[in-house]
Amino acid sequence: MPYPMLENERLETSLIRAKFGESLLKVKEFRGETFLCVDRAKIVEIVEFLKEDLELAYDYFVECVGADYSRWEHERDLPERFEVVYNLFSTKHSSRLFLKVGVDEGQSIPTLKDVFLGAEYPEKEIGDLYGVHFKGNELEPGERFLLPDDWIGYPLRKEYPLGGEDVLFDQGDRGPAVEDVSMPHAGESFEGKTGSEDVSGR
Repeated sequence: MPYPMLENERLETSLIRAKFGESLLKVKEFRGETFLCVDRAKIVEIVEFLKEDLELAYDYFVECVGADYSRWEHERDLPERFEVVYNLFSTKHSSRLFLKVGVDEGQSIPTLKDVFLGAEYPEKEIGDLYGVHFKGNELEPGERFLLPDDWIGYPLRKEYPLGGEDVLFDQGDRGPAVEDVSMPHAGESFEGKTGSEDVSGR
């Protein structure tokens, strides 16, 4: 069943614009999918509305993912450094909708775990790997979710060094290993200690 339309716009977009006004920052259509950029302060209210509205029935939380745009030099949807993208699905219409919020260092996003319990672990993963803070779904001080508790830093941030193996290029050439060109880092909690010791065997 196709998703419902109101004139030339998806019904979801029209209803959110009517109900939340300026909290809908941008609408983007890309490769057949709809992305709604919204004010992070209103994310819980908007998702509750999408879930509880009987006509829309976005009753399934698929996932949320993070992205660090600190080194992205092209056009952006949101000005903040980090984006969190929520993937929602309506089992009534078999339709998918993406919501995007932006957040900078030191800011927080309200948790969705009280709307969809399935948001709890993905939010913790984003917090552990990017350092994005979800208010109401915090880790204890010194606690990590995926990483060892003594890990330092957030390995999916763009400034975080890669490390370890030689790079195999398509012509059969190898190297250089990232360790040859990177600075040491403190994230040495796992075997191999990538980034600060010679682990490539060269």
